[in-house]
Amino acid sequence: MKIICIGLNYRGHIVEMESSVPDVPVFFLKPDTAILRENRPLFYPDFTNRLEYETELVLRISRLGRSISPKFASRYFTEIGIGLDMTARDLQKAHRSKGLPWEVAKSFDNAAPLSREFIPVSEISDLKNIEFGLDINGTTVQHGNSADMIFGFDEIISYVSKFITLKIGDLIFTGTPPGVGPVHVGDKLRAYIGNKTLLELEVK
Repeated sequence: MKIICIGLNYRGHIVEMESSVPDVPVFFLKPDTAILRENRPLFYPDFTNRLEYETELVLRISRLGRSISPKFASRYFTEIGIGLDMTARDLQKAHRSKGLPWEVAKSFDNAAPLSREFIPVSEISDLKNIEFGLDINGTTVQHGNSADMIFGFDEIISYVSKFITLKIGDLIFTGTPPGVGPVHVGDKLRAYIGNKTLLELEVK
């Protein structure tokens, strides 16, 4: 199982990151050791002074595929969850400024908290209108909608599968809306799709 993360997929986030709109989906990988399951606590790593959240809709791949046509891409996932792409922002900025890869800032252990539950696609009325968000200590810090994605689910699956074979159980984090920011020890995070809470954890 692998974790494929899409970057720069919401214009508001691109603005806050002072980046530019990509022509094709931008993706990077996280190892399976990055997954944090079952609402377990997230322990603040000692190698960063700026740990930030990025809330994302997550597709779970349900069949094997490569070089998938966009018109068939919807057949390759049957569930959608929510996850957090935790980022050591200080490390990312330092590596980017030197033109170096920045996996160290994204791929560390527990850098991908994942919802305990996934919602069947059959229960979602419109995949192009999925509202989701993140509250910290009871205050909403991120709110997004799949309608605002630059590259939709089908485009993402089709593009990634040109380069990487998708396998059953693979996870695709589909990008974050604007509003990313830091977490601190003691924070309580709640991520949700619509009015359904799918992920809760405490930073320790």
